[in-house]
Amino acid sequence: MEIDVRRAVGYFLLTDFIRGFGLGFKYFFRAKATLNYPHEKGPLSPRFRGEHALRRYSNGEERCIACKLCEAICPAQAITIDAEPREDGSRRTTRYDIDMTKCIYCGFCQEACPVDAIVEGPNFEFATETREELFYDKERLLANGDRWEAEIARNIEIDAPYR
Repeated sequence: MEIDVRRAVGYFLLTDFIRGFGLGFKYFFRAKATLNYPHEKGPLSPRFRGEHALRRYSNGEERCIACKLCEAICPAQAITIDAEPREDGSRRTTRYDIDMTKCIYCGFCQEACPVDAIVEGPNFEFATETREELFYDKERLLANGDRWEAEIARNIEIDAPYR
């Protein structure tokens, strides 16, 4: 009786091994599902929230009207804005800082902005060596906006029907 049990167990182990080996062999010749990350990047959603950027109008003037809605709605209190009126009566920011160490990437700032000035762009590769590099000032935010403007505008256009 014991011999029959051992033989049956051995038979099931062998068949499981053969089935497993066959499954692995089947996937061995298929196209690979993984990406070689630094050289290949997967697709990003138009709603992806990455590095922050301040946008400009096509004439080069910054979009931010210093309404401070983004500062008020930020749950992490990561945004600091100072503003003053200009000679023509419009308001513009003199200081626009984001502490990226506090930011939780919720996207509320982008949703609250009435002129699409502050956006979270497609860049997710912004690692730094020091903590101070994660304190973004107005110049850095505008530079990000200039660098990513084409992709940001395309993503906003794609997402517009759902906003």
